[in-house]
This record gives sequence, structure tokens and C-alpha cells, in this order.
Amino acid sequence: MNCYAGIDLGGTFIKCGIVDEKGNILVKDQIPTEKDRPYEEIAANMANLVKALAARANISQNELKAVGIGAPGTIDSKNGVIVYSNNIDWKDVPLGPAISKKLDLPVFITNDANAAALGESFAGAAKKYAGSIFITLGTGVGGGIVIDHTLFEGNRSAGAEIGHMVIRAGGEKCTCGRKGCFEAYASATALIRQTKAAMMKHPESELWKICPNIENVNGKTAFDGLAAGDKTAEKVIKNYIGWLAEGIANLANVFRPNAIVLGGGVCAAGDTLLTPLKRKVNRLLYGGTKYAPVKLMIAQLGNDAGLVGAAHLAQQNLL
Repeated sequence: MNCYAGIDLGGTFIKCGIVDEKGNILVKDQIPTEKDRPYEEIAANMANLVKALAARANISQNELKAVGIGAPGTIDSKNGVIVYSNNIDWKDVPLGPAISKKLDLPVFITNDANAAALGESFAGAAKKYAGSIFITLGTGVGGGIVIDHTLFEGNRSAGAEIGHMVIRAGGEKCTCGRKGCFEAYASATALIRQTKAAMMKHPESELWKICPNIENVNGKTAFDGLAAGDKTAEKVIKNYIGWLAEGIANLANVFRPNAIVLGGGVCAAGDTLLTPLKRKVNRLLYGGTKYAPVKLMIAQLGNDAGLVGAAHLAQQNLL
């Protein structure tokens, strides 16, 4: 049985799993990143974690074929170099070659959101489809694009930054410096900001009973208000879904994937989010939905998407 190690490198934890050819996780674990150390020490820990998990899964050295890594930031996937990562404060780190030397195995790296997209495409919500886009709604808006089962990374792996297409010229300031980015309107951070603004404008809102301390507002607060029948919350959610739909429709009209998969904490709202979002996106699709419909769905793999996708990246690169 051929197996692959998938690593999801984060600023706090390093998650790793041994994954078979069908995307099943045989064993997984995580260790602290301790990002303030030299990268050589972190690379050594990652290599040792792969060895330990392979041993736990009774996988021989001949059965473990390669390692895939999903890492935050700008990645030179051709050379296995992390060009820049704000999360870990790395610049021009040759992580792939460093781990490859320690394991005597091929190592392949992509952006962490790309890895998650590939995971959902291979073994998650979009596994029935050749083309899909994964969008994660968290602190920012990240994601990845899969075309014919293969990641689209753009020039020198620097593309597919879907959170930074502008959906409202001259709009809200984004962390990237531009104004009106998708991320500035559709991230969980944006929803929290929108909820707080609505609460300040409407002191009579039930949202104040749901969350008496405005500093504790989260991505769930407005949905809780909607469930309670609060009109202010209803308007917040309607506007948020409108912005989210604009960005999704833009992506759908450019790439026309079979499916768009949504992940992140906001998606815990389930059909309360998905049902009106589908209606709005379908109205915005160029040419309508009859000829080339786009499925809209919630991600299935959760926190495992990145390591499954990283393992599949390694598998693909050996084919």
C-alpha cells in the first residue's frame, strides 16, 4: 500500500497525518510549532513527526512515498521554498529541501488554503467533481481553485488569492491595503464588524440581550439574533449574504467550476446561510443555471482538509 504524509503547518500547531491513496487518514497527531525557533529545528521536528506516525501506522519506508505540506503565506512550490509567511515570520525558507534531506523522500509544498481546497476536492465535499473552488470564511477569506483535479496556483504559485478581488470599488479598507476586497466584506471578521456597527446604531436590538458586551460579538451572534426574530440581525445577515454572493458569483463566472465549497466557522449556520446564499448566487450567475449550474456546499473535512490535501499533492506529483 502506497502512503503519503500530509503536513498542515500553522503558526501554533503542526498537524500531520499518514494518508492512503484514497484519502483515508491512517493516523494523525499534532505538535506545537514554537515558531520563534530557527526553521532548521522546526523542520527537524516535522521530519521526526512523520517518522513517528509512520511507525505508529506500521508503514514501512518503502510504503511511504512522499511528503506534502500546506503552509501559510507565499510559496514557491516548484522549489519548496516559503517565500514569505507572516504567520510564522519566515522569509525565503527552503523548508522542502530541508525536510527532504532528513527523510530521504520527495517533499512538495503549497499554500495552506490550496492544500485544503485539494483535500475537499479529493476526499471531501467536492470529490465527485473535476473542478471546484474552496472558500474559507475566517479571520480573512482564503481558498483555492482546482481545475481538472489539479490546483491552479498562477504565476510562480502566487495566484488564487481570492480574498483580494475587489467587490466594491472604494469600499472598506482591507488588511492588504486595497479598498473593497472580498475579504473586507465576507470574512468572519467582517461579519463581526458589521454586527457591532448595527448594534451601535440600534440600541433597541435584541442583539444586546444576546451579547450584552459588544466586545464579545462573534460570527454566530447575528445568526442567533436572526433566529430570535430580531430585525437588525436580519438586516446584518441579509447584507452579509449579499456581499458573500457577489464574490462567489464573480469566481463562478470566471472559472465556472462544478462546485464551490465553503468552510470556516461562519458555515456552522448551515442552511440558514446556505439556502438564501444559493438563491442569490444563482441569480447572479452569467447565463443562468440551466446549462452549467454551480453546486454550493459546506466543506466536509474540517481541520483535516489541509493535511489530506497536502498528502494528495504529494501523491499527484509522483504520478
